[in-house]
Amino acid sequence: MKVAVIGAGGFVGAKVVALLRAEGAVTEITALDRAGLVEAEKTTLYRGDFSDPAVLQPALDGVDALIHLASILGGAAEQDPQLARRVNVDATLDLMEFLKDQARTTRFVFASTIAAYGKPLPDPMTDDTPLGPSMVYGAHKVMIEVALSNFAKRGWLDAVSLRPSGVMARDGASAALKSAFMSRLFYCVKRGEDIVLPVAPDNKTWLASVDNVAKNFVHGALVPDLGPNRAFTLPALAVTYGELVEALRRRFPDSASSIRFEPEAEAVALFGQSPDLITETADKLGFSRDEDVDALVASAF
Repeated sequence: MKVAVIGAGGFVGAKVVALLRAEGAVTEITALDRAGLVEAEKTTLYRGDFSDPAVLQPALDGVDALIHLASILGGAAEQDPQLARRVNVDATLDLMEFLKDQARTTRFVFASTIAAYGKPLPDPMTDDTPLGPSMVYGAHKVMIEVALSNFAKRGWLDAVSLRPSGVMARDGASAALKSAFMSRLFYCVKRGEDIVLPVAPDNKTWLASVDNVAKNFVHGALVPDLGPNRAFTLPALAVTYGELVEALRRRFPDSASSIRFEPEAEAVALFGQSPDLITETADKLGFSRDEDVDALVASAF
Protein backbone atom coordinates (compact mmCIF):
# COMPACT_ATOMS: atom_id res chain seq x y z
CA MET A 1 0.00 0.00 0.00
CA LYS A 2 1.30 3.45 -0.94
CA VAL A 3 0.24 6.37 1.26
CA ALA A 4 0.89 10.09 0.70
CA VAL A 5 0.90 12.73 3.43
CA ILE A 6 0.46 16.43 2.62
CA GLY A 7 1.66 18.59 5.49
CA ALA A 8 4.09 15.83 6.43
CA GLY A 9 6.60 18.16 8.07
CA GLY A 10 4.10 19.67 10.49
CA PHE A 11 3.21 19.04 14.11
CA VAL A 12 0.79 16.19 13.39
CA GLY A 13 2.22 15.24 10.00
CA ALA A 14 5.63 14.18 11.32
CA LYS A 15 3.93 11.85 13.81
CA VAL A 16 1.69 10.45 11.06
CA VAL A 17 4.67 9.63 8.84
CA ALA A 18 6.47 7.91 11.72
CA LEU A 19 3.42 5.75 12.43
CA LEU A 20 2.99 4.87 8.76
CA ARG A 21 6.60 3.67 8.61
CA ALA A 22 5.78 1.19 11.40
CA GLU A 23 2.72 -0.17 9.55
CA GLY A 24 3.48 -3.45 7.82
CA ALA A 25 0.71 -2.92 5.26
CA VAL A 26 2.32 0.35 4.12
CA THR A 27 5.15 -0.34 1.71
CA GLU A 28 5.77 3.17 0.42
CA ILE A 29 5.19 6.69 1.79
CA THR A 30 5.38 9.99 -0.06
CA ALA A 31 5.78 12.97 2.25
CA LEU A 32 4.97 16.43 0.88
CA ASP A 33 5.56 19.75 2.64
CA ARG A 34 7.24 23.10 2.11
CA ALA A 35 9.67 22.49 4.99
CA GLY A 36 10.42 20.29 7.96
CA LEU A 37 10.81 16.98 6.12
CA VAL A 38 13.32 14.41 7.36
CA GLU A 39 14.78 11.47 5.43
CA ALA A 40 13.41 8.16 6.69
CA GLU A 41 12.96 4.52 5.76
CA LYS A 42 10.54 3.74 2.85
CA THR A 43 9.71 7.47 2.59
CA THR A 44 10.17 9.67 -0.49
CA LEU A 45 10.27 13.40 0.21
CA TYR A 46 8.75 16.13 -1.96
CA ARG A 47 9.42 19.72 -0.93
CA GLY A 48 7.05 22.29 -2.32
CA ASP A 49 3.50 23.60 -2.47
CA PHE A 50 0.71 21.05 -2.92
CA SER A 51 -1.00 23.47 -5.30
CA ASP A 52 1.94 23.10 -7.73
CA PRO A 53 1.18 20.38 -10.35
CA ALA A 54 4.91 19.87 -10.91
CA VAL A 55 5.20 18.72 -7.28
CA LEU A 56 1.83 17.02 -7.04
CA GLN A 57 2.14 14.74 -10.07
CA PRO A 58 5.17 12.71 -8.90
CA ALA A 59 4.20 12.85 -5.22
CA LEU A 60 0.75 11.33 -5.75
CA ASP A 61 1.47 8.96 -8.61
CA GLY A 62 -0.12 5.61 -7.80
CA VAL A 63 -1.09 6.37 -4.19
CA ASP A 64 -3.74 4.23 -2.53
CA ALA A 65 -4.47 6.73 0.23
CA LEU A 66 -3.81 10.40 0.95
CA ILE A 67 -3.79 12.11 4.36
CA HIS A 68 -4.28 15.84 3.82
CA LEU A 69 -3.14 17.89 6.82
CA ALA A 70 -1.95 21.16 5.24
CA SER A 71 -3.95 24.35 5.80
CA ILE A 72 -3.89 27.99 6.88
CA LEU A 73 -4.98 27.81 10.52
CA GLY A 74 -7.43 29.77 12.70
CA GLY A 75 -6.11 33.25 13.46
CA ALA A 76 -3.93 33.32 10.34
CA ALA A 77 -7.00 32.56 8.21
CA GLU A 78 -8.89 35.41 9.87
CA GLN A 79 -6.06 37.82 9.13
CA ASP A 80 -5.71 36.80 5.47
CA PRO A 81 -8.94 35.16 4.29
CA GLN A 82 -7.93 35.35 0.62
CA LEU A 83 -4.76 33.35 1.23
CA ALA A 84 -6.74 30.95 3.40
CA ARG A 85 -9.26 30.45 0.61
CA ARG A 86 -6.53 29.74 -1.95
CA VAL A 87 -4.97 27.06 0.27
CA ASN A 88 -7.87 25.68 2.31
CA VAL A 89 -10.48 25.69 -0.45
CA ASP A 90 -9.20 26.30 -3.99
CA ALA A 91 -6.00 24.23 -3.83
CA THR A 92 -7.78 21.45 -1.93
CA LEU A 93 -10.58 21.28 -4.51
CA ASP A 94 -7.94 21.10 -7.26
CA LEU A 95 -6.25 18.29 -5.32
CA MET A 96 -9.54 16.38 -5.14
CA GLU A 97 -10.08 16.78 -8.88
CA PHE A 98 -6.53 15.60 -9.55
CA LEU A 99 -7.11 12.38 -7.59
CA LYS A 100 -10.58 11.89 -9.05
CA ASP A 101 -9.02 11.60 -12.50
CA GLN A 102 -6.64 8.81 -11.46
CA ALA A 103 -7.22 5.21 -12.50
CA ARG A 104 -7.99 4.08 -8.93
CA THR A 105 -10.44 5.26 -6.24
CA THR A 106 -8.16 6.88 -3.66
CA ARG A 107 -8.86 6.97 0.08
CA PHE A 108 -8.78 10.68 0.95
CA VAL A 109 -8.43 11.48 4.66
CA PHE A 110 -9.07 15.17 5.29
CA ALA A 111 -8.11 17.06 8.44
CA SER A 112 -11.19 19.12 9.27
CA THR A 113 -11.71 20.81 12.64
CA ILE A 114 -13.93 21.09 15.68
CA ALA A 115 -14.35 24.73 14.57
CA ALA A 116 -16.87 23.39 12.05
CA TYR A 117 -19.46 23.68 14.84
CA GLY A 118 -21.04 26.89 16.06
CA LYS A 119 -21.73 28.37 19.47
CA PRO A 120 -23.45 27.64 21.73
CA LEU A 121 -23.07 23.89 21.60
CA PRO A 122 -25.70 21.47 22.91
CA ASP A 123 -24.87 19.27 25.88
CA PRO A 124 -23.96 16.58 25.02
CA MET A 125 -22.63 17.15 21.53
CA THR A 126 -23.10 14.24 19.10
CA ASP A 127 -22.63 13.36 15.44
CA ASP A 128 -26.07 14.87 14.81
CA THR A 129 -25.13 18.34 16.08
CA PRO A 130 -25.61 20.87 13.24
CA LEU A 131 -22.58 22.63 11.82
CA GLY A 132 -22.36 26.42 12.10
CA PRO A 133 -18.80 27.78 11.91
CA SER A 134 -18.27 31.39 12.90
CA MET A 135 -14.63 31.72 11.75
CA VAL A 136 -13.17 31.68 8.23
CA TYR A 137 -11.06 28.60 9.04
CA GLY A 138 -14.04 26.55 10.17
CA ALA A 139 -16.16 27.70 7.23
CA HIS A 140 -13.49 26.66 4.74
CA LYS A 141 -13.20 23.23 6.34
CA VAL A 142 -16.97 22.72 6.13
CA MET A 143 -16.92 23.64 2.44
CA ILE A 144 -14.41 20.86 1.79
CA GLU A 145 -16.35 18.42 3.99
CA VAL A 146 -19.42 18.94 1.79
CA ALA A 147 -17.41 18.54 -1.41
CA LEU A 148 -15.71 15.37 -0.16
CA SER A 149 -19.00 13.82 0.94
CA ASN A 150 -20.34 14.48 -2.57
CA PHE A 151 -17.24 12.92 -4.15
CA ALA A 152 -17.65 9.87 -1.90
CA LYS A 153 -21.33 9.43 -2.84
CA ARG A 154 -20.44 9.61 -6.52
CA GLY A 155 -17.64 7.07 -6.09
CA TRP A 156 -14.96 9.52 -7.19
CA LEU A 157 -12.98 9.34 -3.93
CA ASP A 158 -13.19 7.09 -0.89
CA ALA A 159 -13.21 10.22 1.26
CA VAL A 160 -13.59 10.98 4.96
CA SER A 161 -13.32 14.23 6.95
CA LEU A 162 -12.06 13.87 10.52
CA ARG A 163 -12.58 16.66 13.07
CA PRO A 164 -9.90 16.70 15.79
CA SER A 165 -10.25 18.80 18.93
CA GLY A 166 -7.43 20.66 20.71
CA VAL A 167 -4.26 18.77 19.75
CA MET A 168 -1.67 18.89 22.51
CA ALA A 169 0.95 20.11 22.77
CA ARG A 170 2.65 22.19 20.09
CA ASP A 171 5.91 23.71 21.35
CA GLY A 172 6.21 27.35 20.30
CA ALA A 173 2.59 27.49 19.10
CA SER A 174 2.04 30.56 16.95
CA ALA A 175 0.44 33.57 18.59
CA ALA A 176 -1.85 33.64 15.53
CA LEU A 177 -3.59 30.62 17.07
CA LYS A 178 -6.11 31.81 19.65
CA SER A 179 -5.74 28.45 21.40
CA ALA A 180 -1.94 28.77 21.73
CA PHE A 181 -2.18 29.23 25.51
CA MET A 182 -3.23 25.58 25.87
CA SER A 183 0.00 24.25 24.39
CA ARG A 184 2.03 26.88 26.21
CA LEU A 185 0.63 25.58 29.51
CA PHE A 186 2.17 22.14 28.89
CA TYR A 187 5.61 23.51 28.13
CA CYS A 188 5.58 26.18 30.82
CA VAL A 189 5.01 23.52 33.47
CA LYS A 190 7.64 21.25 31.90
CA ARG A 191 10.22 24.06 31.87
CA GLY A 192 9.25 25.69 35.15
CA GLU A 193 8.00 28.89 33.52
CA ASP A 194 5.12 31.05 34.73
CA ILE A 195 1.88 31.44 32.79
CA VAL A 196 -1.43 33.27 33.05
CA LEU A 197 -4.41 31.39 31.62
CA PRO A 198 -7.36 33.37 30.14
CA VAL A 199 -9.86 30.80 31.44
CA ALA A 200 -11.15 29.58 34.82
CA PRO A 201 -10.19 26.33 36.60
CA ASP A 202 -13.70 24.88 36.18
CA ASN A 203 -13.95 25.76 32.47
CA LYS A 204 -14.04 22.63 30.30
CA THR A 205 -12.41 21.95 26.94
CA TRP A 206 -11.82 19.03 24.54
CA LEU A 207 -8.25 17.81 24.22
CA ALA A 208 -6.40 14.97 22.53
CA SER A 209 -2.70 14.15 22.53
CA VAL A 210 -0.80 14.57 19.27
CA ASP A 211 0.12 10.87 19.40
CA ASN A 212 -3.53 9.86 19.55
CA VAL A 213 -4.61 12.26 16.80
CA ALA A 214 -1.84 11.01 14.50
CA LYS A 215 -2.87 7.43 15.24
CA ASN A 216 -6.44 8.26 14.26
CA PHE A 217 -5.45 9.82 10.94
CA VAL A 218 -3.46 6.69 10.11
CA HIS A 219 -6.47 4.59 11.12
CA GLY A 220 -8.60 6.69 8.79
CA ALA A 221 -6.30 5.78 5.90
CA LEU A 222 -6.23 2.05 6.68
CA VAL A 223 -9.67 1.10 8.07
CA PRO A 224 -11.33 -1.09 5.40
CA ASP A 225 -14.93 0.21 5.49
CA LEU A 226 -15.81 3.75 6.51
CA GLY A 227 -19.56 3.36 6.29
CA PRO A 228 -22.01 6.03 5.12
CA ASN A 229 -21.09 8.96 7.40
CA ARG A 230 -18.08 10.64 5.78
CA ALA A 231 -17.56 13.56 8.19
CA PHE A 232 -17.41 13.17 11.96
CA THR A 233 -15.66 14.23 15.14
CA LEU A 234 -12.72 12.29 16.53
CA PRO A 235 -12.78 11.12 20.15
CA ALA A 236 -11.38 13.55 22.71
CA LEU A 237 -11.29 14.02 26.46
CA ALA A 238 -13.55 16.64 28.04
CA VAL A 239 -11.41 18.04 30.88
CA THR A 240 -11.41 21.15 33.04
CA TYR A 241 -8.35 23.34 33.12
CA GLY A 242 -8.04 22.63 36.81
CA GLU A 243 -7.86 18.89 36.08
CA LEU A 244 -5.28 19.52 33.37
CA VAL A 245 -3.08 21.60 35.67
CA GLU A 246 -3.24 18.89 38.34
CA ALA A 247 -2.19 16.24 35.80
CA LEU A 248 0.72 18.39 34.64
CA ARG A 249 1.78 18.87 38.26
CA ARG A 250 1.77 15.08 38.69
CA ARG A 251 3.84 14.67 35.52
CA PHE A 252 6.35 17.35 36.56
CA PRO A 253 6.28 17.37 40.38
CA ASP A 254 9.46 19.46 40.66
CA SER A 255 8.28 22.22 38.32
CA ALA A 256 8.55 25.76 39.73
CA SER A 257 5.95 27.06 37.29
CA SER A 258 3.40 29.54 38.67
CA ILE A 259 -0.05 29.23 37.06
CA ARG A 260 -2.66 31.96 37.45
CA PHE A 261 -6.21 31.99 36.12
CA GLU A 262 -7.45 35.36 34.82
CA PRO A 263 -10.55 34.59 32.72
CA GLU A 264 -11.21 36.64 29.60
CA ALA A 265 -14.67 36.55 28.05
CA GLU A 266 -13.56 35.72 24.50
CA ALA A 267 -11.21 32.91 25.54
CA VAL A 268 -13.81 31.41 27.88
CA ALA A 269 -16.44 31.51 25.12
CA LEU A 270 -14.13 29.87 22.59
CA PHE A 271 -12.21 27.40 24.73
CA GLY A 272 -13.91 27.06 28.09
CA GLN A 273 -17.52 26.05 27.51
CA SER A 274 -17.21 22.65 25.87
CA PRO A 275 -20.02 20.21 26.78
CA ASP A 276 -19.72 16.43 27.01
CA LEU A 277 -18.76 14.86 23.68
CA ILE A 278 -20.24 11.66 22.21
CA THR A 279 -18.41 10.34 19.13
CA GLU A 280 -20.52 7.34 18.17
CA THR A 281 -19.39 7.05 14.53
CA ALA A 282 -15.69 7.25 15.37
CA ASP A 283 -16.08 4.79 18.24
CA LYS A 284 -17.83 2.20 16.03
CA LEU A 285 -15.08 2.48 13.42
CA GLY A 286 -12.32 1.87 15.95
CA PHE A 287 -10.90 5.35 16.33
CA SER A 288 -9.24 5.79 19.72
CA ARG A 289 -9.06 8.32 22.54
CA ASP A 290 -6.51 9.04 25.25
CA GLU A 291 -7.31 6.83 28.23
CA ASP A 292 -7.43 9.69 30.75
CA VAL A 293 -5.91 13.12 31.40
CA ASP A 294 -2.66 11.61 32.75
CA ALA A 295 -2.27 9.48 29.62
CA LEU A 296 -2.94 12.57 27.50
CA VAL A 297 -0.23 14.54 29.30
CA ALA A 298 2.25 11.67 28.93
CA SER A 299 1.61 11.44 25.16
CA ALA A 300 1.48 15.16 24.43
CA PHE A 301 5.20 15.90 24.18
